[in-house]
Amino acid sequence: MAPILEVAGVTKRFGGVIAVNRLSLTLEPGRVYGLIGPNGSGKTTLFNCITGIDRCDAGAIRFKRRRIEGLAPHQIFHLGLGRTFQVIRVFPELTAIENLLVVTDGDYGRAQARAEEMLRFVKLESLAGEFAGNLSYGQQKLLEFVRVLMTDPELILLDEPAAGVNRTLLNDLLDAVRGLRDRGKTIFLVEHDMKVVMDLCETVFVLDHGEMLAEGPPAAIQSDERVIEAYFGR
Repeated sequence: MAPILEVAGVTKRFGGVIAVNRLSLTLEPGRVYGLIGPNGSGKTTLFNCITGIDRCDAGAIRFKRRRIEGLAPHQIFHLGLGRTFQVIRVFPELTAIENLLVVTDGDYGRAQARAEEMLRFVKLESLAGEFAGNLSYGQQKLLEFVRVLMTDPELILLDEPAAGVNRTLLNDLLDAVRGLRDRGKTIFLVEHDMKVVMDLCETVFVLDHGEMLAEGPPAAIQSDERVIEAYFGR
């Protein structure tokens, strides 16, 4: 099966700082991948390069074999690649369901049905008419998550989905991610909660100072001496 995403030799600089350095990785369809590393290791920068928010200084990014580096974020989104952000970006003065409808166009009836389906997917259907600003932090994270799903993307990037979410809502989110994988979607997540990473991901990539330090199944990553040193030092 052809890879859904290929990152080949990507470099991103900010002035004299190399945030991502000649990084390469491949994602296969229908799997859950994790991206971990110490603070400042380049994780969110890599996500920004993949989704067009930051322009690469070198290298190539292919989504479904099409080169996408240089495309605008909205163009990449409409190709079937969606993401969430570390900082929640809901519209607080719109209702939960209106927050989902803002990313759609065309058939209103179909969009309304899809929005209702997505709210049921994360057990927020009873809050459809509630202003997003009145939802709890965890509920807002779930809302942002399903907003990404409104256009049925094939690849979903999640930036720290577990941060600040209580265990009950987190379990709902993790169940939703597993459900997406079972439907053939590909998930790529940045996460600091190692329990989430180890329980959910099939392959884990580890960054350190913008470079690939290790990659492999969770058990191998957890016991890798280089990873332990990068996180905890000696």
